[in-house]
Amino acid sequence: MSAPEIRHRYDVIIAGARCAGAATAMLLARKGASVLMVDPLPRGRDTLSTHALMRGAVFQLHRWDLLESVRASGTPAVRATTFHYGDERITVPIKEKDGVDALYAPRRTVLDPILVEAAEAAGAEVVHGVAVVDLLRDDDGRVTGAAIEGAGMPTRHVAAAMVIGADGVRSRVARMAGAQLEYSMPHAAASIYGHWPGLSVEGYHWHFSPGVGSGAIPTNDGHTCVFAGISQREFQEGRSEGLLPLYLRALRQSAPELADAVAGVRESVKLRAFAGVPGFLRRSTGPGWALVGDAGFFRDPLTAHGITDAFRDAELLVRAISEGSEEALERYRTVRAEVTRGLMDVTDRIASLEWDMDEVQALHLTLNREMNVGLDLIRTYGAGKDRSPGIASTAAA
Repeated sequence: MSAPEIRHRYDVIIAGARCAGAATAMLLARKGASVLMVDPLPRGRDTLSTHALMRGAVFQLHRWDLLESVRASGTPAVRATTFHYGDERITVPIKEKDGVDALYAPRRTVLDPILVEAAEAAGAEVVHGVAVVDLLRDDDGRVTGAAIEGAGMPTRHVAAAMVIGADGVRSRVARMAGAQLEYSMPHAAASIYGHWPGLSVEGYHWHFSPGVGSGAIPTNDGHTCVFAGISQREFQEGRSEGLLPLYLRALRQSAPELADAVAGVRESVKLRAFAGVPGFLRRSTGPGWALVGDAGFFRDPLTAHGITDAFRDAELLVRAISEGSEEALERYRTVRAEVTRGLMDVTDRIASLEWDMDEVQALHLTLNREMNVGLDLIRTYGAGKDRSPGIASTAAA
């Protein structure tokens, strides 16, 4: 399918077509906004991710009428989550609520295209191989659009009432907009993971021992994503010996049975590594621009809630844009900060890997309470299908 012709003006331009950007584009388009979403990478390209969706994300996919597509892709249903604290094992069944009776962990090669296709079906224009390279401003400094370019395409200036950065931790939009850092964390864990075939793993499993966190997450095509989180110091010191010895050593420390299972796999499995980035909260709105997903808020992936956070914030931002006022956008910034600060603090403490078994159990109880704050918030939202006159008034501003 050929890329759509890029017009001269849209209500909203979104940089980044991953979970946060695609969900935002879909919700805005369903409300009647004209949306251009661009991404420099090819459609469906894989990305660093442990895939796990928590209840909030599954609830939103259900409400957006996309959960059946995730199921149809062959993503296995997760009926229980098990926490392993040394030799202690605590299993939490997934109870039916809000139309959700299971969790899912789709590969990003599955989930991202589902969201992009839903955005297109709603009327958003999506162009891959193209990036936002600059922001356009009026004489007062307000962002009024973006300069975009791609291979073989001259730079084009496209007008928009709002430019949204959904372009990840190292967001170019955030940098160009001058988004200030509002809150930062001191810790970051390094992660190593691979997708292993043939493991007999039912449900999510999280393993903890002093200095190490690991997990097993069933995903598509009969594979299980098995990850190990270790300190950045250990990662840097052990990296020279290769990822596999470092990975297996961490698994043997935290989950010996899991280490034996992956060591017994005869197929070649590519390991991927993330050296770690400390959590942060950037200012997420300004005149004519906004940030969503990791571009504005990032916390360590050891707690595996990044996609769930992205979906929540997409709804927060779309609700604010739909109201069509600067006050609503400022409310997006403040509410987002309020709902994430507690999550950031407890995640940072877990990512420090400087806890004993009693403390990490208490931290997970706190994490669950903080997650429920965000879940309660999105329960109050509509399904995102109503057309809103607020966007039209924003576009005309």
